[in-house]
Amino acid sequence: MKIASKDKFDSIVDSSDLVSRDLSWIKFNERVLDQSKKEGRSIFEKLKFLAITASNLDEFFMIRIGSLYNYLDYDKERVDYSGLREEPFKIKLMLECQQFHKRQQEHFLNNLLPNMSKSGFILSNVRNLEPDEREYIKAYFMKAVYPMLTPMVFDGYRTFPIIMNKLLVFGVVTLAPGDKKENKKLSFVQIPANIPRFFEIEREDMVLFIPIEEVIRENIVTLFRNVNIESINLFRITRNGDFTLEESEDMDANFLEEVKRKLNERKTGRVVRIEIEEGYSRWMINLLKERWNIQDDSIFKVDRSSMLDFNGLWQFIGNKRFKDKLPQVPAPVPPISYPEDSSDDIFQVLKGRDILLHHPYNNIDRILELIEKAVEDPNVMAIKMTIYRLAKDSRITRALLRAAENGKHVSVLFEVKARFDEENNIREAKKLQKAGCFVIYGISNVKTHTKLLLIVKKDENYVTRYVHLGTGNYNEETSRLYTDIGLLTTNEVLANDVSEFFNVITGHSMPMTYKNLITAPRDMRNQLIEFIEHEAENARNGLPSGIFIKVNSLEDSEIIYALYRASQSGVTIKLIVRGICCLRPGRAGLSENIEVLSLVGDFLEHSRIYHFHNNGETRTYAGSADMMVRSFDKRLESLFRVEDSLLEKQLMNIIAYNLKDNVNAYTMLEDGTYVLKIPQVDEEEFNVHKEFFDVRVEDVMSVKLVQN
Repeated sequence: MKIASKDKFDSIVDSSDLVSRDLSWIKFNERVLDQSKKEGRSIFEKLKFLAITASNLDEFFMIRIGSLYNYLDYDKERVDYSGLREEPFKIKLMLECQQFHKRQQEHFLNNLLPNMSKSGFILSNVRNLEPDEREYIKAYFMKAVYPMLTPMVFDGYRTFPIIMNKLLVFGVVTLAPGDKKENKKLSFVQIPANIPRFFEIEREDMVLFIPIEEVIRENIVTLFRNVNIESINLFRITRNGDFTLEESEDMDANFLEEVKRKLNERKTGRVVRIEIEEGYSRWMINLLKERWNIQDDSIFKVDRSSMLDFNGLWQFIGNKRFKDKLPQVPAPVPPISYPEDSSDDIFQVLKGRDILLHHPYNNIDRILELIEKAVEDPNVMAIKMTIYRLAKDSRITRALLRAAENGKHVSVLFEVKARFDEENNIREAKKLQKAGCFVIYGISNVKTHTKLLLIVKKDENYVTRYVHLGTGNYNEETSRLYTDIGLLTTNEVLANDVSEFFNVITGHSMPMTYKNLITAPRDMRNQLIEFIEHEAENARNGLPSGIFIKVNSLEDSEIIYALYRASQSGVTIKLIVRGICCLRPGRAGLSENIEVLSLVGDFLEHSRIYHFHNNGETRTYAGSADMMVRSFDKRLESLFRVEDSLLEKQLMNIIAYNLKDNVNAYTMLEDGTYVLKIPQVDEEEFNVHKEFFDVRVEDVMSVKLVQN
């Protein structure tokens, strides 16, 4: 395969003040791949992280590479943050993807595959099985697999079949006896998604995982009788999977609608990647390249001794025989702001104090119990909430259904545009609607990403509003894996703000201002820039200043340039950005006072915290929004101010612990690369994903964030 020279565009990329969003994302996935290489992890953990990188890369090709092809296919101009136009940027990006793919494959072949047998399992070919096991496989194929397979030939009489996204496919080149070479035909055999990826055989001391593609390959002759099979080629395609304004951030709406119409006419998204086993038919691949209009840099080759699609590794990890091989997450601890001697009546507790939850260290059950208690309380009159993602069998849905049955007013906004959760959200929303809940299926031009809950309860002669504001989804499953923040409060200022915001969501209202809530798409970018500029002004006037922010992604150029200006004014800026970071830290004359860390480890860092020193009159916010164009312009988002002294200190301590971490933390360098932050000589390991289970009130109250 001919690939462009690595350094062809490097000088342009390196000279830009901004880091490419997509190139930065590749660096993030490399940090995830690092987790699969860490010493001390079991092979099951390593396989898990490798599978995560594969899933991440699939989504990246479907969404980000797909979006890039929208520009290429329809001759629309796009200049990346790197300074490169569409075609040069695609060459650079595909080169980075090819190199990452190579590192994935090498790690699997060299480090994981040889060590499987030590842990009681192996990846096996059919031909390596015992005779009785091979007979067992043959019977399984004939009874369970053969009836599911449909060979689809492409020739002058039949149209080119639709090859499904992300399925394993055999491309079989055949020739009828006596026919000339030019009369060979290409047939496709797609492996249905509902067949397990591996056939499992349990021996006394070993589990054998036989890939379903090898089972089919061994028996594929049964599908092609009385013809000569010239080659059998296993491949997998990825299609453009997203056409939303949110992803195509600089694309105008009319053009996007045009793309959507053309996509509907074609029925399927354009192919953006082919993964294929080595030794493939050159005739077949040339046909596919021409058919799908892709170049060699979109073809990713896999060694026959490896495997296509590492997503299948989840079957290894989920095997019940190895359940005890994965590390157990410690039991959640009580929130430090929750009174130890309190009754079980959370309504009474919240009347007296605010509670800050830090997941997964604190259990999401506090929120679920609040909702379930509200459902059964005859004095609760209304429940309102926004839902972005839910667990498959959600306690939230069950509780809201009971609330409607109990005659309470229930308003729910289900964001049906939550990517890859659309079907689940529509299904759950319809259940609630049928039960009599007031359901909103998102707002047309924006995604509702804010996480809000409002419970209205009549207490004797007055009404109390119980509010939850969070950084993460109301999802019991992901709450055990994602770090998030949630505030439970009856604070009247926040309750008024949240009530107003629900009126915006469910009705036609545009409040002039909020007191302790910052919302997007109207105010958030400008408000954050105002806070940043105020810190810069304090620094220029010789006053204490400091900016400490923890987010998932930093991509908005207006925010980035405001941070650059603050750095040039002398403000100490420390950023904790797990994923994409388009800001360059430590560049002379631009960002010397900015440090960027990324934490990647056992939990997925998902909380967003914004802290501004403000000459000692601190401003501290948490919420649903990252610093991205889509968050500020194309989503309903909210950041909520935390004023309670203990709770604000708790948020500051989360930042301080993140900055102290020397196990999961990577330092971003000026060129956009990352280096692992490791303990110095005589320095103990500090792993936030363990330390937060033991945090104490005295630790929190003594926290200090260093500023200039």
